[in-house]
Amino acid sequence: MTNFPICSACARGYGGFTRALGFVAPLVDLGLRLYVAWVFLKSGLVKIQSWDSTLALFEYEYAVPVLPFEWAAYLGTAAELTLPALLILGLFGHFAALALFLLNVMAVVSYPDLSEVGLQQHLYWGMLLAFLAVHGPGKLSIDAWLFRSK
Repeated sequence: MTNFPICSACARGYGGFTRALGFVAPLVDLGLRLYVAWVFLKSGLVKIQSWDSTLALFEYEYAVPVLPFEWAAYLGTAAELTLPALLILGLFGHFAALALFLLNVMAVVSYPDLSEVGLQQHLYWGMLLAFLAVHGPGKLSIDAWLFRSK
């Protein structure tokens, strides 16, 4: 590399650029967690505002396989209220993101009248959740504090 000073300067510049990105990465991770958690938390809050409507939706609109509609309503709503809280805190972040990813898949599978725009939103949320499930909640999380290497 010493024979090519421009390459050495480029390498130093790129190294500085990647260090700067590494500095903001925890904020990006936190932003992703907050965004996708808010989407699911809002859905859960809407469900508990009108429980009769929620039960009717699960009975007549959503085709949740295997489970009786009442169980699906209770479990889905509980998941939409608890898993986003875990994701926001970054507590058991891999688990929370994976569980929300699976809930998202179930929502797409069980609602046959999902519009093209709705499908795109679920795909987008699914990609974010898959990233968080694999990557984890990041440095600004309870997991990072609890499970840090000594």
